[in-house]
Amino acid sequence: MYIDTHAHLYHDKFEEDRSAMVQRALDAGVTKLLLPNVDLESVEAMHGLCEAYPEVCYPMMGLHPCSVGAVNEEAMEEVERLLRSRAYCAVGEIGIDLYWEKAWLGQQQEVFRQQVRWAKELDLPIVIHCRESFAETIAIVEEENDDRLRGVFHCFTGSVEEAARIIALGDLYLGIGGVVTYPKGGLAETMAKVGIEHCVLETDAPYLAPVPFRGKRNESAYIPHIAAKLAEVTGRSVEDVASTTTSNALRLFDRVPSANTYIPA
Repeated sequence: MYIDTHAHLYHDKFEEDRSAMVQRALDAGVTKLLLPNVDLESVEAMHGLCEAYPEVCYPMMGLHPCSVGAVNEEAMEEVERLLRSRAYCAVGEIGIDLYWEKAWLGQQQEVFRQQVRWAKELDLPIVIHCRESFAETIAIVEEENDDRLRGVFHCFTGSVEEAARIIALGDLYLGIGGVVTYPKGGLAETMAKVGIEHCVLETDAPYLAPVPFRGKRNESAYIPHIAAKLAEVTGRSVEDVASTTTSNALRLFDRVPSANTYIPA
């Protein structure tokens, strides 16, 4: 059994074949699909998909750093209202992104820190978006770290040293996706040294499809390709990777039931 711990399956890129896409994931052994929120506009579609597949799709709630601007009070009030009124498996996707826009760094830091604190209060893990911002992001995580903080650095593409700094925090995991299959991505070499013990698998669908689908739309059915590459570079079996990453995901996202209710036809 695999778990895709990060997939935007409510995205309009799946509009024409969403049900078939979910079925392909199930047939590939990917039986739990965790959906991060982006902004207030993505909430309805995300909830709708989770309602259509209540034993397969599980929602998160958060405000993505790329959705943070000069004024964020209204969006944050709604995120908090939803977190306190509905069931979610995590607070996410949250963090800091300095790739697209650096002007709102202060606002991103403030919004990130507040959402981390909500997660600790509500006993939920955090799902961290960190792009061109490792120093800024890890600083807040380290400052907020205590026995209530747990989560994952989504789409980890950092160095061995950055991985060690994350792992040293305790209940923080590395989200490994399609980049590990890219010949010049550098992540394969990093993971060969880091190992699988602190990893969970993800696609970030519809983005970052693994080889041999690179450049095409990503989907959860491709998780086994990521697992196979991670097994190859770490010298472990695919079964070990599947078992370890699934156990890690269920430990981290403890509001997702461990039972596999899907039986292939």
